[in-house]
Amino acid sequence: MEQAVAQKKRAGGRAGNARRSRGAIELIPWAVPVNTDRPTEPLDEDGIAAIHDGAMRILEEIGIAFLNPEALAILKQAGCKTEGETVYMGRDFVMEMLGHAPSDFTLTPRNPDRAVTLGGRNLVFGAVASPPNYWDMELGRKVPGTREMCANLIRLTQYFNCIHIAGGYPVEPVDIHPSVRHLDVTFDKLTLCDKAVHAYSLGPERVEDVMEMVRISGGLSHEEFEASPRMYTNINSTSPLKHDHPMLDGYMRCTRRGQVTVVTPFTLAGAMAPVTMAGAVAQSLAEALSAIALAQYIRPGAPSMIGTFTSNVDMRTGAPAFGTPEYMRATQMTGQMARYYGLPMRSSGVCAANVPDGQAMWETSNSLWAAVQSGTNMVFHAAGWLEGGLIASPEKFIMDCEVLQQIQRYFDPALTATTPEDIAVDAVKDVGATGHFFGIQHTQERYTTAFYKPFLSDWSNYEAWEVAGGTWTAERAHRLYKEILAEFQAPPMDPAIREELTDFVARRKAEGGAPTDF
Repeated sequence: MEQAVAQKKRAGGRAGNARRSRGAIELIPWAVPVNTDRPTEPLDEDGIAAIHDGAMRILEEIGIAFLNPEALAILKQAGCKTEGETVYMGRDFVMEMLGHAPSDFTLTPRNPDRAVTLGGRNLVFGAVASPPNYWDMELGRKVPGTREMCANLIRLTQYFNCIHIAGGYPVEPVDIHPSVRHLDVTFDKLTLCDKAVHAYSLGPERVEDVMEMVRISGGLSHEEFEASPRMYTNINSTSPLKHDHPMLDGYMRCTRRGQVTVVTPFTLAGAMAPVTMAGAVAQSLAEALSAIALAQYIRPGAPSMIGTFTSNVDMRTGAPAFGTPEYMRATQMTGQMARYYGLPMRSSGVCAANVPDGQAMWETSNSLWAAVQSGTNMVFHAAGWLEGGLIASPEKFIMDCEVLQQIQRYFDPALTATTPEDIAVDAVKDVGATGHFFGIQHTQERYTTAFYKPFLSDWSNYEAWEVAGGTWTAERAHRLYKEILAEFQAPPMDPAIREELTDFVARRKAEGGAPTDF
């Protein structure tokens, strides 16, 4: 018996565990899940009105600092009161501008089959972005990111169908000089992945270079590129109550060319925002809406999204905490307000854990289910994030994808179908009170697709698990990571387009790329 169990485990585990029909993992099909659940709405009508009024009072009475002369001049032209770098926006102006913002739009990458619609009930998952450090089980320690590590995480982004968009740098490749880092990583993203990509809004050169590379990769004219969204950017306000110069510059450039912009205040309650969740959410809304109003004044109808990153800090140490009850409620509350303003919303799949352990998964699961409950449309950092965004991990990426696949399965309409065959009264009659359902025709016709089949979870009992080597989840994820890299094949790209991309990167490097301080 033990020998048979061990052989079964070596062949790939139980029937639902590690299926090999497509290589390392049998993936769920590519699809953008539609969130059919009613959103969790912790605020009543009075609560919504109170938070809206609080956000508007912040904009009218306290103001937001716009540390960008061009943005200041535009808002002054729009009729906003300015004092130095501080802008005061009347609520009528803000609401008029928000009225121009579309409630949904489609983001189309170089592979149109990977297009995603942002808004409505759609739920799009993106990979981890921007950690400066990397951790995997082979290294066993935190190290600065490299281009190879970054490229391998891009391969995971492409491999998993539950990841719908590529984020920024999945880990910061510090072995590439900052002046040309965006060129090399964008080249890797566009050649190793055919999903929608992101540009960092850090001044003109990086944004303009990425937009041009996305245009080239799609074989588009400039007019075609600007006619509909092809890439996206995210800016963070410098909480409390500031938007900085380089982010606003890149943000306005993307807005003018019709690309997706996301505004995500970095409001940690107790540190950069009030310690109360309602106060933190009101401040976050004020910071985000001020920038969205700017975008809609520049280009009415520009694809804009509101982001939330409101969480709390550990008041004993000041360290950020994620996946907390406060984070969940703030996300749900912001979701209510996003619907009030008619804006698509971005949230995140985040945790404060340092390694891919139990804490990492319960905090990330809390974050992801808060995204579901809030009606989020785009989830940043849905796979691979550790240490509050300071570490990217391939094992964590794969563990998170198991959760993401389960969330996608959760929304499968088959689970809530109520046809006579689903109610299955005849099957119940056939079995009666003395039989079982394993062998009846109703089960035989459905058993292969009836339930979600995990690729990473191990459903064997303790003895079978022990005989097979007693492998913990992160170890199984590490093994799968190596198998995925071994079988990975980059998506096809027209050789002429690849050559044009290569030439563009070489030319921009020769020109010096983006200016830096060193």
